[in-house]
Amino acid sequence: MYRFLLTPRWWGINVFVLLAIPFCVFMGSWQLSRFEARVDDHRAAEAQVESAREEAARPLAEMLPVDKATSGKQVTATGRYADQLLVPDRELDGKNGYYVLALLRTDDGKALPVVRGWLPGTADTAKAPAPPTGEVTVTGALQASETPGNDGVSARGGLPAGQTAAISAASLVNLVDYDLYDAWVTLRSADAGMTAVPASTPAGSGLDLKAFQNLGYTGEWFVFAGFVVFMWFRLLRREVEFARDAALGIAPDGPGTDGTGTEAAGSEGSGPEGTDVTDGTGSGPAVSAGAHDEASTPVR
Repeated sequence: MYRFLLTPRWWGINVFVLLAIPFCVFMGSWQLSRFEARVDDHRAAEAQVESAREEAARPLAEMLPVDKATSGKQVTATGRYADQLLVPDRELDGKNGYYVLALLRTDDGKALPVVRGWLPGTADTAKAPAPPTGEVTVTGALQASETPGNDGVSARGGLPAGQTAAISAASLVNLVDYDLYDAWVTLRSADAGMTAVPASTPAGSGLDLKAFQNLGYTGEWFVFAGFVVFMWFRLLRREVEFARDAALGIAPDGPGTDGTGTEAAGSEGSGPEGTDVTDGTGSGPAVSAGAHDEASTPVR
């Protein structure tokens, strides 16, 4: 009954199945490993940020440029505060508010963006404390420049004067006339009246959309593998049922039958009156029923 498995058609089906299933399992496992790697990176980044709080602060120049190894590390910088800006639409502990961002002009002429703290409510320059005057030394966690549209960073424009949507050199260079570091610092201890902003994990190390895409692709590949197996068994069952029906004589075995092994109406030898039928021997033409009646009627 299973001899059909040796036909060229089924050889092709079987080879496809034997190749498709391992491929789907391999791709699903690879996507799962990518998701697990992102989870491990996220945990390592969080642990790095936590441990960095206990480490001694190092000079800013030694920690640049910012990368995954230096992000979250404690640094120190000395200079004088220049312009102060507000960064609206920033959440902290589930509450909406804004960052108070001051630009620290260092001795080399460049300015370091420093988040002095967070305040609740709508951004208002009247409520934001003025930065200290004179030379100051700040200590805080080093952070990479933000990218609008990522990690909750607003990408909207048209903000009022004195506000910026993202903390990055690319955004701030249009607001001030001096050079800036491609980094920023959030103070370890916020200035009076404000809440300190905790350091965030490096970009690309969190459980972002890409991580959950990997998890979704994992499920898809395993579903594909299951679908291949399901379709193979479905085709096998249909082929077995057809072979069994053919063996019992209930499957169509050629034209001119109705599928039950009997001849269909209108076939040779079963025509209605007035149609040609055979003479029962298959050796000569049949005489129509109408012609037979006419020949048997006497002529008057």
